[in-house]
Amino acid sequence: MKDLKEVRLLDSSGELIGVVPVSVALKKAEEAVLDLVEIAPNAKPPVCKIIDFGKYIYELQKREKIQKKKQHITVLKEIRLHPNTDTHDVEFKARHAISFAEEGNKIKVSVIFKGRELAYKEHGEELLKRFIEKIEDVAKIENEIKFEGRTMFAILAPTKIKKKN
Repeated sequence: MKDLKEVRLLDSSGELIGVVPVSVALKKAEEAVLDLVEIAPNAKPPVCKIIDFGKYIYELQKREKIQKKKQHITVLKEIRLHPNTDTHDVEFKARHAISFAEEGNKIKVSVIFKGRELAYKEHGEELLKRFIEKIEDVAKIENEIKFEGRTMFAILAPTKIKKKN
């Protein structure tokens, strides 16, 4: 413990003992057959607690694990279409997109042009607009329709997320 002269000491039950010299704090920890752990090093004077160090580390890891479990990472799911994709296939893929949005994932809807299909960009744009219309109750447009290379795409973000029980 650095060059500390005094520390604010807590006992194993969390009761405040007071501000004591480091040597006294170490002696009390030794008497209790526990460790002296610095809990708040930035406080004036630093806060130390007499506890089992292994148990302290375990509690920290447990707390981290719970926090990690509660956070949700957004994933970008892609749905690929072609300008001449059949209406049934579009509806099928729209149902998938709805389930992705309900899980909280973003959706990238792409229309990929092959060969001479590139001459009919308006078919692709019309298809994208119809697709977006089908899922507009669960997702909203985050990035407008763009055209890059042979791909026309739009990115949609979820509006409602179903809670997992």
